[in-house]
Amino acid sequence: MKPSSSSRRLSKDRRIVIAGAQFAVVPNDIPTNLYRCVYFLRRAKEDTGARLLVFPESITTGFNPAMPARELYEMLPRTEEMLTPVQKICKELKIHCVLPTYERGSRPGIVYNSAFLIDSRGNNLGAYRKTHLFPPERLSNKGWTTAGHHYPVFHTEIGTIGVHICYDGDFPEVSRILAVKGARILCRPAALMRNFEIWEASNKMRAYENHVYHVAVNAIGSDAAHTTYFGHSMIVSPIAQTLALGRAVDDLIYAEMDPNPLQRVSYGSDAPMLFDHLEDRNVKGYTKELFAPAWSPFNPAKRITPARK
Repeated sequence: MKPSSSSRRLSKDRRIVIAGAQFAVVPNDIPTNLYRCVYFLRRAKEDTGARLLVFPESITTGFNPAMPARELYEMLPRTEEMLTPVQKICKELKIHCVLPTYERGSRPGIVYNSAFLIDSRGNNLGAYRKTHLFPPERLSNKGWTTAGHHYPVFHTEIGTIGVHICYDGDFPEVSRILAVKGARILCRPAALMRNFEIWEASNKMRAYENHVYHVAVNAIGSDAAHTTYFGHSMIVSPIAQTLALGRAVDDLIYAEMDPNPLQRVSYGSDAPMLFDHLEDRNVKGYTKELFAPAWSPFNPAKRITPARK
């Protein structure tokens, strides 16, 4: 099975730096938070030579806006207007950016938890809309967002990029779809409120089971609902090595990608890698069972069933 064109492009470039930036937002102050995004984009390019910078989930407002969906919809500017400052700086610096933000839907009250990919020419390549909403944000639970239903990948000069957002990373199906569609770099903007062990374990497994670079960038500080996040953004290699780890403060992390990361079974080992998790899937053996409805045999404290279309 031949590698994709994005893999071939990546292998020719011996030095591609990818990065993540976490900073405490000013809750619901979109212009100020966009200004800080521009600052970190410039810093990432000038200090590290990064070709890609990823920000945390809902970086323009903070995760919980502490308002209903219709009010949030009215507060949000037009998408084109919101993206313009980032598009301009990406074109100037020749850097790619994953910019997570709430996005107006087709009518008042419809708001998506989205992440846009801006390329190094300043083009908006499109958005991923979070498909697995965390219980507090669901409309069915008096939340503020509507789930997306598509899993796009974006073809860029630094390789094919896939995006999943926070709670999506708890579901191996999402990252597997993106990897099967050709993603070589997986980005996970997050505002994760659980513990570090869950954050680390899920990030490493999504990287390892799909053999992708995983840029997982977590929020810090507090949002409008006074929820506090712990940061510790990380970049994980396709063999589950933590290449960069952020602190619990404003921080910029970065790592250089090895264009041939699967030559050894583990970092620091000379044992050759003899397997490929994507190629070795026994798809016929689990297709039907994988998509059957299911529930944990153990009940959560409160079961909040997501709406299904």
